[in-house]
Amino acid sequence: MFRFENPHYLYLIFVLLLLVVLHYYALYRCRAALRRYGDPELLKQLYVDVSRVRPEVKFWLVQAALLCLIAALARPQFGTKIETRERQGIEAIIALDVSNSMLAQDVKPSRLQKAKMMVSNMVDDMRDDKVGLIVFAGQAFTQLPITSDYVSAKMFLETINPSMVSVQGTDIAEAIQLGLKSFTPNEGVSRAIFIITDGEDNEEKGVEAAKQAAKQGVRIYVLGIGDPAGAPIPIEGTNQYIIDQEGNIVMSRLNEDMCREIARAGNGSYIYVDNSSSAQKKLSEQVDRLAKSTIESQVYSEFDEQFQGFLILALLFLLVDALILERQNHRLHLSKFIRKGGLKV
Repeated sequence: MFRFENPHYLYLIFVLLLLVVLHYYALYRCRAALRRYGDPELLKQLYVDVSRVRPEVKFWLVQAALLCLIAALARPQFGTKIETRERQGIEAIIALDVSNSMLAQDVKPSRLQKAKMMVSNMVDDMRDDKVGLIVFAGQAFTQLPITSDYVSAKMFLETINPSMVSVQGTDIAEAIQLGLKSFTPNEGVSRAIFIITDGEDNEEKGVEAAKQAAKQGVRIYVLGIGDPAGAPIPIEGTNQYIIDQEGNIVMSRLNEDMCREIARAGNGSYIYVDNSSSAQKKLSEQVDRLAKSTIESQVYSEFDEQFQGFLILALLFLLVDALILERQNHRLHLSKFIRKGGLKV
């Protein structure tokens, strides 16, 4: 396994890109000034010792050296030893509704943002568990395969938005079916799917999917978010709301009855999410009640540092740069060597 121990140093690559842009901008300005100064062909005869190629070569040698130094700072490593460790935990798939109705602001700052904050807090409380992320609307797809890498889970969570799923609607059944395929093949592990939605299921097959999950030993927990009385759906980036074909503002209502029915069919429980912190506490309680089973996971326990090679490359690039002159060296020119009789032709 290859990794960077300090990957944040890789952001310095953007500085190198900026240097390249500034270099070619300065080159453009210089050539434009020379064209204003006189005829380009005449200027070539005046600057016989000036090389156009060598400064470019020297510039890119320095850039390559800096790139190697950045890579060395990031500490590239290769995993050399794999260990199988046993941990006590559960496997949890979080299915997050990203339909446009989740943009409603009856729960602050919005249904979707509230859901993401709850998932983030849930991941923070995990220790030896595995978690996966699924996003769904009219269709479902895996945002993050099940993993024990909580940093990646929170990073992928932040990128979730309604534009990720082109087909609108709310197909809870497809989210459950995809969730069932997302668990590891480990035996005897407690598994659960946590569905966060406003319950506007357009397919109405969620109950049957929850029953199938229960038969496989997977519990379904439904977190219903929103106001049963309804709220308008804002259009992102504007002060307007989504309207129907007749020009009326579309109201999105939490369907609590359906949420409860799905949770009941999946041998789980229903949690109502509002602007308070009570839902977060209930969610933590439900996670703690799940049986903690032994989970085997393979991890790399030893890593070899590889930064030395990048440092050597950087020094070589700088050495070559120092040996190359910016101007042409006519004393070493081949034509003079021939004229002096060093080579007979």
